[in-house]
Amino acid sequence: MARRKNKGRAINGVLLLDKPIGFTSNAVLQKAKRLFNANKAGHTGSLDPIASGLLPICFGEATKFSTFLLDSDKRYIVVCRLGEVTNTGDSEGEVIRTMDVPELSQSLIHAVLKSFLGEQTQIPPMHSALKVNGQPLYKLAHQGKEIERQPRDICIHELKLLSFSQQTLELEVHCSKGTYIRTLVEDIAKALNTGAHVISLRRISVGNFDLKNSVTLEKLEETLAESGITGVDEKLLPMETAISQWPELNLSQDAAFYLCQGQPVLVPKAPTEGWVRLYQAEGEFIGIGCIQDDGRVAPKRMVKVA
Repeated sequence: MARRKNKGRAINGVLLLDKPIGFTSNAVLQKAKRLFNANKAGHTGSLDPIASGLLPICFGEATKFSTFLLDSDKRYIVVCRLGEVTNTGDSEGEVIRTMDVPELSQSLIHAVLKSFLGEQTQIPPMHSALKVNGQPLYKLAHQGKEIERQPRDICIHELKLLSFSQQTLELEVHCSKGTYIRTLVEDIAKALNTGAHVISLRRISVGNFDLKNSVTLEKLEETLAESGITGVDEKLLPMETAISQWPELNLSQDAAFYLCQGQPVLVPKAPTEGWVRLYQAEGEFIGIGCIQDDGRVAPKRMVKVA
């Protein structure tokens, strides 16, 4: 059977989208894909419906690098309600327990936050998209089931106290991939001898990308109406910005040819280890490579640009 051809335009790039509250990440992705009339797109890390903020969307060949954004550090602003525990860890769930909130002080909160810095393990919540035996945990949770979850390694790089009262706590969190903010909030509340759930969550950075450079769906629709498809295309960043933290390697014509054929090459003055961005002599980005033990550059993910 012949493979069905994807509909839409073959466009390449990264869109920094400011996801609105009340929508799933996939719903927002599909909306953006339609606005761009793109034949291929994928987001780089889900946000819950109650969450807003930065959702990088990769189009076309840029999807080859989405995993590196998935694996990158994130930064959030979170507000939690103290004294109330819900069955989901956020305001979408039902309150299952109320607790007294002890007298809080800035020094006490700072001491507790400091204890959560660094590498640690975290048990994922039941209300999450993490799959066990092919089944998302949240589906089991909706059936009233709870199963054992394996702890996962995470790292909390920074925890800033932005504001607090006897009812709420507002924090800025800089964390590694795989960190569940709802679980972190619950654990912090336990250390404060109370309970809590998330009432507001906004992602403000993903890897090297910052929310201040993002665009809303409403702005995209407005631009499309005023300037057409060319206008929205101007909102796209080059695909290599997804891995802009890696060294750039400019190749000779011969080296670029062999790399595109899947063959490792020796490139003068190349880094001695790690990942690199690969460019042809004309300055065109052609993919990424990795330095082998013998010093040669091995192609890893090459792109096709018409």
